[in-house]
Formats: sequence, structure tokens, C-alpha cells
Amino acid sequence: MKQIEIGHGSGGRLTRDLIKNIFLKYINSEELDPLEDAAILNLRHQRTAFTTDSYVIRPLFFPGGDIGKLSVCGTVNDLVVSGAVPRYVSLGFIIEEGFSLESLEQIAKSIGEAAKDAGIRIVTGDTKVVEKNKCDGMYINTSGIGEVMRAMPLSNISDGDAIIITGTVGDHGTSIALAREEFSIEAGVQSDCAALHDLLTPLFETDGIKWMRDPTRGGLATVLVELSESLGYGVHLYEDRVPVREDVRFISDMLGYDPLYLANEGKAIVITSGESANKVLEILKRHPLGNNAALIGKVSSKCKGVRLKTRIGGERLLDMLEEDMLPRIC
Repeated sequence: MKQIEIGHGSGGRLTRDLIKNIFLKYINSEELDPLEDAAILNLRHQRTAFTTDSYVIRPLFFPGGDIGKLSVCGTVNDLVVSGAVPRYVSLGFIIEEGFSLESLEQIAKSIGEAAKDAGIRIVTGDTKVVEKNKCDGMYINTSGIGEVMRAMPLSNISDGDAIIITGTVGDHGTSIALAREEFSIEAGVQSDCAALHDLLTPLFETDGIKWMRDPTRGGLATVLVELSESLGYGVHLYEDRVPVREDVRFISDMLGYDPLYLANEGKAIVITSGESANKVLEILKRHPLGNNAALIGKVSSKCKGVRLKTRIGGERLLDMLEEDMLPRIC
């Protein structure tokens, strides 16, 4: 048997064989081992972060990752930017009848490797199979649990705080656009898909840290517009300080995209007091994922909205797009 059949989602012997021969081969933990309906978890801290997400990316495999790696890294990052150390993840698979078992094994292997690298344990899961042509190969749903080490509510932010991005923007969105083969462009752009726990957890003990967020769908600009609207403060953003790879900039110009609105899967926005900004940058740059970290703007009570100071010295007001330039990027 080389592909998924409807019976693989029935809960019977085929399901059991799939779990044993593919999933448990790469994904395991003592909490998962009993294969019960729920996992029993030990949490040392009373404050717990809980997140859930669904991954419907197209294509399933792309330069720099696949849907399996993405599902783990995305869940880890949602917890870390909330001030939590990631501990546990659940996985729910919806798989299309006829899906290649070889591809499924590759995705399961990516999940296991990403979870091990992130120090997070996959403790429970579920598999369903739908008829052919009822989904695009596979969807994955995750839930993640972490132990809160530092609360970072939006109310922490104040006038004059510095805005830092941990690296180049638009890499993931550009990679997915090219992987869809809708454009005859050859480029070496890879997704930045990565778990940010090692990069960001050292900041939990750093004075001045106010707030963090990972700019996935809608990119950097959308997150900052949401921030400004929720906070009631304005944001000054400096275009010449925002790190963008030259090939990403070139491709975006050619295709009519704006890197500020393209998705990222391995970057974070960090807001810190102005006094601690240099210290935060120093910490970030010690890690390979923070090599291109940059101070790109500041919070201001003297304006409303997100005001981009352009490279040529002008200013434009950024707003949310009506819809994503690239749907289904995660």
C-alpha cells in the first residue's frame, strides 16, 4: 500500500497501522505513548499559555520547509511571543484519500525533527481521512501549551518605545509565491520557517521588554496597524531600516508585492523601552536567527496610525489590506 485510503481514518486496524508505522516512528513522547483519548500533563507553573492554529498551506512542500515543520514552528512561536516556554503540542491531521504514504512519512519526519529541535513534546493527536478531491492533500490542526514566564500585555507599551524586527521580512511569502509555479522565476529564496524559542526566551529576563508578536499573515505592516489601532498610539516606521533581502525586494517589485505585507514564519516584532533597545539588539544578534535584527521604528503618542518614512524622504500612511496578497501561506 503506497497511498492513503478512506479506511486509514476509520479508527480500525488501518488507522492503528498508520499511527504505528509512520507517526510513532518519528513523533513520540511518554505522554503520547499510551495512545489514550487525552494526555496527562505536568505543569509546574500556575500561569499557562494555550494556543491553537490550523495549517492549510499550498504547496505542502516548499523551499525551507513543509507543512509539518511549519505546524510545529508556528505553534512554538505563538507561545514564545506570548512570554511562554513551549511544552506540549497536539496534532490533528485531515488527509485526502490517495495521498502518498511516502509524502506523509516525510511530513511526519519533519514534525518529529522540528519538535525535538524546539524542545517541545507532542502528546496527543488525531487522524481523519476525507474522500479524494475534498481537501488539498493534507491539513493540520495544532494546539500548544506553554508555561508563562513573563506576561507581556499590550498595556505595557508606552510613548517612545522602540520597535525591533528580528530579521529580514517577506522571505516566507516570497518563497511560497515562487513554489506555486505561477511565475517563471528562478530564485534561491527560502522560507524563514523556524522556531524562535532559543532566540526569544533570553529576552524574558531582560529589562525593558514590553511586547512581542510574530508577523505571519499580513506581515509586518498588518501587525503594526493592528497594534496602533488597539493601543491608540501611532507608530513611526522607517523604510530604510527594515531589513529586506535584495532578491525578495527584486521579486516583490517585479510581481507588485510589498514586502511589508508579506508573511514571515521565523521572525518576531519586539517592542522594548528606548533605553533597553541596544541591549535587546545585542542579545538577538548573538543568535544566528537574529543576525539581521534591526531597530525599525518607535511608538508615538503624537500621531495616529502607522506612518512610514520612505527611503526618498516622504511619508505614507499604512493600512490593512482588504485581503492577503497571498492566501494560504500557512
